[in-house]
Amino acid sequence: MNIRLISAPLTIQFEEDKESFKEEYDKLGAEIDDPIGQYIKLAKARGETSESDKVLLELVVALHRKVDELTSLIKNETKELISLKYNAKISEIGYEYIKFQNSVLVQNQKYYGRLDISFFPQREVPIYFIAIDEQIAEIILMHDRDIKDYNAFVAARERALIREKRGLK
Repeated sequence: MNIRLISAPLTIQFEEDKESFKEEYDKLGAEIDDPIGQYIKLAKARGETSESDKVLLELVVALHRKVDELTSLIKNETKELISLKYNAKISEIGYEYIKFQNSVLVQNQKYYGRLDISFFPQREVPIYFIAIDEQIAEIILMHDRDIKDYNAFVAARERALIREKRGLK
């Protein structure tokens, strides 16, 4: 098996898969479709945003979400996430794979986890993965928007490493 991985120091919380994790996975995916996100999505579908600056629109949506977060903090409302057994470091990533820094997986075991990646807007990235060996896992389920952002992150990381290598020569 030929798996292409690149260096990317990330962290992940994870645990062996349980049925109860599916609800959290779905909930974290639904957060993308918050009311302002739904409104923008519908406006885009109707063509009402065609003359809008896409970047500015995205920033306004992110600002709105931040205000919602601050409101939740002030009201003492907290986002309840399931406490997962393990915290680990990821040393390398690929488009469908992640490699853990240490041997922490059981081969062929299915896991649920939350990746900590600096996306914009910042969010927990829920994933399901299966261990290929004690260190390498294949991502088997991720929300569509998270897949796009994850793949963009991998590509950006690859470009940064290429520029870094060129700079060293």
